[in-house]
Amino acid sequence: MRSAMTITLYGIPNCDTVKKARKWLEANGIDYRFHDFRKDGLDAKQLNQWLDALGWETVLNRKGTTWRQLPEDVRSGINEKSAAKLMLEQPTLIKRPVLEQGDSVHCGFSEAEYLSSFK
Repeated sequence: MRSAMTITLYGIPNCDTVKKARKWLEANGIDYRFHDFRKDGLDAKQLNQWLDALGWETVLNRKGTTWRQLPEDVRSGINEKSAAKLMLEQPTLIKRPVLEQGDSVHCGFSEAEYLSSFK
């Protein structure tokens, strides 16, 4: 199951879901580059590509600690513009991992989705 295209996995190393995705990719012999949001940063162009491909509501992680720590008025008033701004300022608000495979983008980890992507 090798791939000639560039594959990049975005996330933070201590995230359990990112760990599962990395383990799956390695177990299936798939070469990828890991991009750590905290160390390597994230630019607006990159984020906007994900938002265009998946929609801001898919990319925004509303289940994590960072989201829960936001003030209620920020959470209740969230929209595409404010979500993008918040995700750039605090990349841990992005649902992880984000997998770029050529022109396709996946958010989160699902073994079934990964199997389908890497056929």
